[in-house]
Amino acid sequence: MASQHGCNVTGIDLTPEYCEVASLLAAKVGLGDRVSYHQGSALATPFTDGSFDGAYMIHVGMNIADKAKLFREVHRVLAPEATFGIYDILRGPSGGHLEFPVPWATTAEASFLASMEELRDTLGEAGFEVETTTDRTEFAKEFFARLRKQAGESPSPVGLHLVMGEDFPTKAANMARNVNEGRCAPWEVVCRRR
Repeated sequence: MASQHGCNVTGIDLTPEYCEVASLLAAKVGLGDRVSYHQGSALATPFTDGSFDGAYMIHVGMNIADKAKLFREVHRVLAPEATFGIYDILRGPSGGHLEFPVPWATTAEASFLASMEELRDTLGEAGFEVETTTDRTEFAKEFFARLRKQAGESPSPVGLHLVMGEDFPTKAANMARNVNEGRCAPWEVVCRRR
């Protein structure tokens, strides 16, 4: 958003190290003056009401049980008519139980997937109007097929394995199986603050 659209971007994460690394990477690619990161909870941000013209979250909701509170907080910090984009993993059509570990959770106790219907309802109750939803299952299947193909090769010096740790191959294999068997699915959701 900062490099392609010239936006000032403010990020928030619970993990101080993620914020530090994100700041370092932003500076290394020449965006340190346009991008900032704050350590904190997405359920109680340090930002004033209506302070952002848009927001997005990528792979966040799977880790947050209280999505109603999350979406109310996003609504609070957005200006009227602002766009809110979500890319998240939702419950899949099969309704089956996930195999763990997955990239966002080691066990079921740390995983909080919603269905698309639940997500729509919760967004609506928080004051958002859902404009588009896009099932990204095929994209995910292609991504995991590429990962499997690369598995026999030497790992790249930079990649998800650095963030996910030594059990990344197990997490990736479980995630691919969960997606392929319809237990979960990635979705894009674009909504507008009412």
